[in-house]
Amino acid sequence: MALVQLTISALPAHVRTARLMATAVARRAGIAESALDEIRLAVGEACSRAVEAHRVHCPSRPIQLDLVDSAGGPQGTDAPAAEPARASHNGRAAQRFEVVVFDCAPSKEPTAAFDNPETGLDLDADTSPNGISGLSPDVGLAVIVGLADEVSIEPHEDGTVVRMSWPLGRSDSDTELVG
Repeated sequence: MALVQLTISALPAHVRTARLMATAVARRAGIAESALDEIRLAVGEACSRAVEAHRVHCPSRPIQLDLVDSAGGPQGTDAPAAEPARASHNGRAAQRFEVVVFDCAPSKEPTAAFDNPETGLDLDADTSPNGISGLSPDVGLAVIVGLADEVSIEPHEDGTVVRMSWPLGRSDSDTELVG
């Protein structure tokens, strides 16, 4: 198992760095080219959400990303023992690329008062820690759920852990039969 750890400051400019790093590690891990845009977008959403939360609650604390390639070779003795092996159709453990974003901001956000009770949106609102232009911060999490193959969102008093993963595999053109 290969692991790349990235720590970024709570600055919007560093979200781009996280997206680029995740894409590069995913490509090296063997993710299909068709999934790279999904990874880039999902990592951008997770990091943007963490940056906004940190800017409000703990701007001096860093955000950590773990980029994990389960096909990177045999796991060492320092690998987490509690991590279950994912089964695949052929009986072997499924190989996955996983991105874990750790933030240190409290997971409970105050609810915003919305001007329009019918839609729940404040169309005149500026960008705020409660969302972008009046949208809930949960919208970004919903986008992540739509982009990643597997998603786990674990809110805690001292932060939120967002886990996203995609299956490792060759692109469609690599799997064609040679005749």
